[in-house]
Amino acid sequence: MRQRLTLLISLAVALLHPIAASAEPTDVSVKAAFLPRFVRYVTWPPAAMPHGSDPFVLCVIGSDPFGQLLDQAAGSQSIDGRHIVIRRMNSAAAAGDCQAAFVSANRVDELSDFGGRPVLTVTDGSAAGPHGIIHFVVVGGRVRFFIDQALAERRHLNISSRLLALALGVRQ
Repeated sequence: MRQRLTLLISLAVALLHPIAASAEPTDVSVKAAFLPRFVRYVTWPPAAMPHGSDPFVLCVIGSDPFGQLLDQAAGSQSIDGRHIVIRRMNSAAAAGDCQAAFVSANRVDELSDFGGRPVLTVTDGSAAGPHGIIHFVVVGGRVRFFIDQALAERRHLNISSRLLALALGVRQ
């Protein structure tokens, strides 16, 4: 419980802290840090979770703006005792074993390829067109996000009220 509270506080501080000086994190590094933390506040149906000791899979679909930043952020995180691994792929069609996926702007047209599968999709403010369950935006120099709870429910994902409370907006 204390560990979750610490993570929630650090996520809130990071969201509310403006990105101003060059010595401070860039929006890309903040987004890379958020991605593995988001999944800690989502519950998947049991059948959608990895089997046995298999890792939790977070995919990057299309161009990768994060590079090693995402690998470093995920390296210290775990979900229910499972390590988080990052997989990079060119299309959503190849993302069959992903529990979560960052879908780059050049691939947002493939969001429908996930269908009703329980995959937490995350998109970026630069993405035109459809958005994922979580959609990053930069407002006033701060990385923020919107949550589409209705889409999450259609995919049988349950998003914690703690994460919903930090969102800039929630679509019901």
